[in-house]
Formats: sequence, C-alpha cells, structure tokens
Amino acid sequence: MRDRILLCLAHMSGKEQDFIKEAFDTNWVVPLGPNVNGFEKDLEDFVNERLTVNNEVGASDNSSLLNAHCSLSKQVVALSAGTAAVHLALIACGVGPGDEVIVQSFTFCASSHPITYLGATPVFVDSERDSWNMDPELLEEAIQDRIGKTGKTPKAIIPVALYGMPYQIGRIMEIADRYEIPVIEDAAEGFGSRYDGRMLGTFGRYGVLSFNGNKMITTSGGGALICPDEAAKQEILFYATQAREAYPYYQHERIGYNYRMSNICAGIGRGQMT
Repeated sequence: MRDRILLCLAHMSGKEQDFIKEAFDTNWVVPLGPNVNGFEKDLEDFVNERLTVNNEVGASDNSSLLNAHCSLSKQVVALSAGTAAVHLALIACGVGPGDEVIVQSFTFCASSHPITYLGATPVFVDSERDSWNMDPELLEEAIQDRIGKTGKTPKAIIPVALYGMPYQIGRIMEIADRYEIPVIEDAAEGFGSRYDGRMLGTFGRYGVLSFNGNKMITTSGGGALICPDEAAKQEILFYATQAREAYPYYQHERIGYNYRMSNICAGIGRGQMT
C-alpha cells in the first residue's frame, strides 16, 4: 500500500509530496493530525478574507444585509466528503424525522440524500434563468405552501452554487431571515467564488465545501464545513468523531459518524492551497 501511495506522489507537486512524506515519517497516518489542523487553518484564512468591492462596479443592493450575517471569523472542520458536511450541518440545524428541508432541484444528489438519512423529506425548488440556481420567488412560494399544508416551517434551506455560480444570495437570505429558517450553503463547486467580495459558504449558518477530484482543488476525496463560530465547530467535530464523550474510556451517548478527514488527504489539500 505504501509503495502505491508513493507512486502516486510522483505525479504531485513538491509541496504536496512534502506534506504527505512528513505524515508518513511522523506516523500520522490517521484521520487527524498536523495536516488536518493545518488544512483547516489554511481554509479559515481563505474563507475569512474579504475583498473590497466598489459599489459602482458590482456590489449588490443588499450589502448591509449580507454583511450583517457574518463577522468573517468563520471556523472550518475538514471532513471525509462534502456529503458528510451537508449531513452534519443538517444535524446541527436540528433536522430529524418528519421534518422538511428545501433544496435546489438542479444539483447533484449529494445535496439532498443527507436529508433522507435523517428521516426528513426534501422539498425541491426549481431554478431561475440567470444563475440556474434556486429561484427566490419559487422558494418563498414553497415555504408558504408547506406552512399551509403541514402547519410547520421547513427546517433548513439548501441553495447550491452550481458550477461555482453564486445564487441570488441577498434575496434568498432575506426570505430565510423573514421565516427564521437557517441556510446551509452548498458551495461544493463554489470554492473561490465570491459575492460582494465574500467567499461563498460564509453567508448562511453553515457552508459546505468539497475537495473531490472534479473540484477547484482536490484532496482526492474530502470536504469541509464552514461553521459560524468555535462552539459550532466543536459540535460538528463531536459528531464527526463518533460522538465520543470526554471520558478515559469509550462512552457514546449519541449517534456519531466517522467523518474526519485523513491526515494524508489533508496533506494533499495543504499543498494545493499554496
């Protein structure tokens, strides 16, 4: 196995090879370690960097609304896949059996499958013409329809940055705020895309990233969840590491998942972040 991995390294950049070799040399061949911590720090620095946008050349009319959503001190958890990030974000938003979650209809199945993992039901909303992403008018219509028919507000909204294109963030966030529904941004294809100078994934309560082989940067497989603060990050870490309680022996009081990113994969990500 080691020989096969080293053969793959021959096709990587020097930085990627350095990080992975260090992992082998220090015996950090596990789903935690210095590369995971370093990759998370690199991602946090990147997503929290705000670029100045001249209002005359493209800033939206909703800038004050969007800025109010985030102090740009987001925390990031590196995970085994973007799908895992969607799953854990839904758990953090309290989604469970019998709930409904609004999701974009024109997307890959990973945006909706985690909804069903939790016994909830996806409510699909069609796209608007300009971005091919979730139509804000149809979103509000769907919310009102579900409230009228079920007496309950959907538990979350998952818009998707299809092909890296931002959706109508200002309008969707305004609707979500009015109905007090948390937004989970599926920015799996949108790493590096910005709206009003801010990284996609930093406007909603949670933001999903993917580092699969077809994404802007890759860790061969993997993803990350952008969290609003340190407390939210620790909750996600808890569920991503089998929900193990803080005892000197194995004790589990809630259902957890084996979702942490490998230290080897994170080494590839650190090299690509350079």
